[in-house]
Amino acid sequence: MKSINPDDFKVTEPIRLSEIPTNLYSKASDDDKEEKLEKVQEKLSVLQDVMYAHNRYGVLICLQGMDTSGKDSLIREVFKEFNPRGVVVHSFKTPNSTELEHDYLWRHYLALPEKGKFAVFNRTHYENVLVTRVHPEYILNENLPGIEKLEDITAEFWENRFEQIRNFEKHITQNGTIVLKFYFHLSKEEQRKRLLRRLENMEHHWKFSPGDLKEREHWDTYMQYYEEAINKTAVEKASWYIVPADDKEMARYIVAKIIWEEMQKLTDIQVPDLEEKVKANFAMYKEQLAKE
Repeated sequence: MKSINPDDFKVTEPIRLSEIPTNLYSKASDDDKEEKLEKVQEKLSVLQDVMYAHNRYGVLICLQGMDTSGKDSLIREVFKEFNPRGVVVHSFKTPNSTELEHDYLWRHYLALPEKGKFAVFNRTHYENVLVTRVHPEYILNENLPGIEKLEDITAEFWENRFEQIRNFEKHITQNGTIVLKFYFHLSKEEQRKRLLRRLENMEHHWKFSPGDLKEREHWDTYMQYYEEAINKTAVEKASWYIVPADDKEMARYIVAKIIWEEMQKLTDIQVPDLEEKVKANFAMYKEQLAKE
């Protein structure tokens, strides 16, 4: 199987989603992809331990994509070897009453990773320029000054949101949070098949919601807004990666490999040395414990 190069998936210039494949059509078997993923899982697990000891960076992994694009299963598989204390997953749903009493980024600030840890946002702050653009009536729930009716939600309003998101990410990256953003590029046909499997497999019935079909009716609109959001917020310090998502196993490996490769650029991450006077007394400490 061809080696994964993060640059092949990184957004460095304006993109058109319709021109990007949703499947790499790899000839590798599922067993081969799983084996390669396991090797990267182990490396990431060791890296997280070192990061925890280093205690300078947090890592924010942002996952966006249409329903059934494989975000949940990817989280389960990619981070399965992590120390449970080293990674926290946040799934952002419709804002609750407390969250609506604050600005839309407030709950995302609260969920940022501690130093030495990973945080995964399963759906992210980008929902505020995606779902709310498809359904602008949701904005009215935020009780914003000057926004009394749908007509008040202008193009300038959305431009301001993009600027706020860029500033949010600039702020957190300048303060030690590594931000990696992944868009799961799923085809409409593959989503149809996955929704059908949920209906046909009793074990997966709980995953199905009629709302999935209603949102599917807005597919083209979502693609338009995803494309715009990616193009307006793809910056070097908070990069977007477009991951072909029709093949779940391949998508998991791609994401894991990108995380690993990008983290290798941080050459200062290492286990800190003990003070010389502590190391000099190792023999005494051993003797003290041996006598107990």
